[in-house]
Amino acid sequence: MSLGTSNLRMACRYKAASYAGSPALGRLSFDGRSRRRAAFTLVELLVVIAIIGILVALLLPAVQAARESARRTQCTNHLKQMGLALHNYQSAHLTLPSAYVAFGNYGQIASLPADDWDAVTWDAAPGWGWGALISPYLEQASLDLDYRLPVWHSVHLDRVAAKLPVFLCPSASGGDEAFVVVDDSGSPLLKNGQPIRLGRSHYAASHGQIEVWGQESGPAGSLGGDVTKAADGPFYRNSRVRLADIIDGLSNTILLGEHSSRLSSKSWSGAPPGAFVHPRILTPDNSTESAATLLLVHSGPSPGEIDMFGNPIIHPPNYPTLHVGQMYAEHPGGGNVLLGDGSVRFIAETIFRPTFAAMSSIAKGEVVGEY
Repeated sequence: MSLGTSNLRMACRYKAASYAGSPALGRLSFDGRSRRRAAFTLVELLVVIAIIGILVALLLPAVQAARESARRTQCTNHLKQMGLALHNYQSAHLTLPSAYVAFGNYGQIASLPADDWDAVTWDAAPGWGWGALISPYLEQASLDLDYRLPVWHSVHLDRVAAKLPVFLCPSASGGDEAFVVVDDSGSPLLKNGQPIRLGRSHYAASHGQIEVWGQESGPAGSLGGDVTKAADGPFYRNSRVRLADIIDGLSNTILLGEHSSRLSSKSWSGAPPGAFVHPRILTPDNSTESAATLLLVHSGPSPGEIDMFGNPIIHPPNYPTLHVGQMYAEHPGGGNVLLGDGSVRFIAETIFRPTFAAMSSIAKGEVVGEY
C-alpha cells in the first residue's frame, strides 16, 4: 500500500470521526431515526382503532350497569325516606294518611259547588293526597299547604305543582316536571275556570287487590258511596288504616310501589274530582281511569279484570297489561316497593303472581312465602 493511499484513508477516518462527534450532526441523525421509528402505518392505525372500539363495547354495558345500580340505590333511598315519613305520620296521628281526602258523606257533598265534587265517583274536595299529607315529615313544611282548602285553590297553584326530588325515580324516563290534569276526553280539567298543574310522582300507594276506582262509588253506585267496602289494602279514599290493622304482617305488606311516568301520570299532590288518567303506552288491555288513579295502584285480582284466557288478572311490576293502575318501573327485571315495616324490597317481575297479590292486601290471612 502506498503512502498516499494510507494518508488518504487516515484523513477519511478523521473526518468521519469529526462528523460523528458533531452535536448538530448527531442530533440530525438521531432525530431522523426517531421520526422513522415513531410513525404508524395505516394498517397499524386501523388495528388500534378497532381495539379501542372493542374495549369501549366491552366497557359500556358495565358502565351502564353501574349507573343503573346507582339510580336504583337512589330510588331505594327515596322510598326509605317516605317509609320514615309514613311511620312518623302514624306516630303523630295514630293512623296512616288517607290515599286522598274527600268530604265523607253525600249530604256534605251535595252542598258543595259543582267544581268541588263528582257525582259518579263521589270524589270531592279537598282532594289532598298521601304525598301532600306526609310532606311536613319529608322536610317540605315550606310548602305551607292549607289542607282545609281544595288542592286546586288559587293559593296552592304553584305549591301543588312543585318538583320534589324525593318523589322522583332517576330511572323513570317519562318526565319529572308538573303536568296538566285532564278530564275523560283528555282536555285540561278546569277548576274555577283555569287548568290545574300537579307535581309529578313516580311512586304510588297500594290500594290492595281490588280496583275500586274503576267502579261507580257514588250514592247510586254498587258500593253505595262506601269505598271501604271494596278496599282491602292500606290506602284508599278517606282511609284511616293503622299499622296495627295490617294483621298479615308489616314485613309482608306493600305500602308504596313504583309507577313510571312513561306509562301514566301520577302526582304527590292530590286527586281533583273529575280528573282522569290516560295511558301513555297503548295496549289492548289498558284503559283510562278516574281521579284516584293519580295516587293509587293495585295488584289484582279484581272483579271484571279477566285476561284473554278467562283468568283473573294479577299484575306484578312491569306486567304487560300496562294498566295505569299497576306498578311499573324502569329498573331491569322489576321494581322497588316499600313494606309496612319501613324496609324496601326489589320485586322481580317474574314473582309468583298470587304471592304478589297476597302482599298487597292487609288482612286476608294469606301466607307469603319466599319471593
